[in-house]
Amino acid sequence: MGDLERMDGGPRSVIVVGAGIVGLSTAWFLQERGVQVTVVDREGIAAGSSWGNAGWLSPGLAIPLNEPAVLRYGLRTLLDRRAPLHVPASPDPRLWSFLARFAANCTTRSWTAAVRANLPLNEECLEAFDVLTANGVDAPTVDAPITALFETAGQAETLVAELDRLGDAGQRVSWTRLGGAELHERFPQVTSRIGAGVLLDGQRYADPGRFTESLARAVLARGGSIRHRFDVTAVRRHQHAYTVRSASGRTASANAVVLATGAWLGGLARKWGVRVPVRAGRGYSFTVPTDQPVPGPLYLPGIRVACTPYQGSLRVAGTMEFRKPGDPPHQARVDAIIASARPLLTGVDWKRRTDTWVGSRPVSADGRPVIGETGAPGLYVAGGHGMWGLTHGAITGRLLAEQITTGKQPEALRPFDPLR
Repeated sequence: MGDLERMDGGPRSVIVVGAGIVGLSTAWFLQERGVQVTVVDREGIAAGSSWGNAGWLSPGLAIPLNEPAVLRYGLRTLLDRRAPLHVPASPDPRLWSFLARFAANCTTRSWTAAVRANLPLNEECLEAFDVLTANGVDAPTVDAPITALFETAGQAETLVAELDRLGDAGQRVSWTRLGGAELHERFPQVTSRIGAGVLLDGQRYADPGRFTESLARAVLARGGSIRHRFDVTAVRRHQHAYTVRSASGRTASANAVVLATGAWLGGLARKWGVRVPVRAGRGYSFTVPTDQPVPGPLYLPGIRVACTPYQGSLRVAGTMEFRKPGDPPHQARVDAIIASARPLLTGVDWKRRTDTWVGSRPVSADGRPVIGETGAPGLYVAGGHGMWGLTHGAITGRLLAEQITTGKQPEALRPFDPLR
């Protein structure tokens, strides 16, 4: 292992397991610091949640999932297969153990702690994307407010109250109330049932698959390597190096390893002292044509559906389904999204749906991701971002690269310590 000896106290080489937005951002920012990186993935680039999500870069809406209202809502809809939040009846002890821990963290105190932990990430997340796009990543991010739609002004007050709570916790959010007439003028897709809205400034969106693929090309152009269909099943520690082994017996070695495997994080991370459980909160999306262009992202909080302009059409994303990440998609979940959105949006050709997708968003039990060094020096994890993996992906990579190369945990990462 002589060629893997450490230099100046930091690693000369790092294996990043996971070719999603978090893993590739970590690889890119490690390269900025002179580290040789190898990225391996069980399938390929953006094969998980980094392809089919809504594409929002939305620090103003990065609301931790463990809000007390989510628990109340989940209990009411537990047996409703059409509900945006669905937990299938299954004899899965680990799932029910996770849900019990998640429920215990659905408190105002725990939620506020998660909000405050996110503040530094929200402050710097857009700038981290700007660094990438200014230095070789040729996929754009688009400045655009996100407009939340409601049937009544009273319903809109629910989001306003949530934004106020974010403000009380220190999150800066600029928002404006909109009436029905203004909404119908701005958005030809809004039906007469929509009577109120909240416009959030300072947000962006991107084509997530295109962005992640462009980031991968940038990593390759800077001398990195990416190995596909490398399903890591074991990590072995040496004196100054690690070896990862795939299910087929392939190996790769480096001074340090980053596990950024999304919803699959828990399996490998548990062996290295990480006790914060991470489960797959699966989301669905699809693309539909519209009669007229959609001016910007739309959010339907009542049915928990996000809509984003996408390649001349509209990407519709929604639902939170707690199943195993490898389970097949369930058409009933897509049908439920369409049934709930159809009365609120017009000029949408629901029958010409394409790109139907299900992806496993990694959800942690306490509303905070796990980012940092494990119980083994030189072995790091990054995951558990829930619905905000794209928003926080680039800044996670930048901060983790700093910790890996300096050996010092950035203050912004302390709340996300994997050994908490």
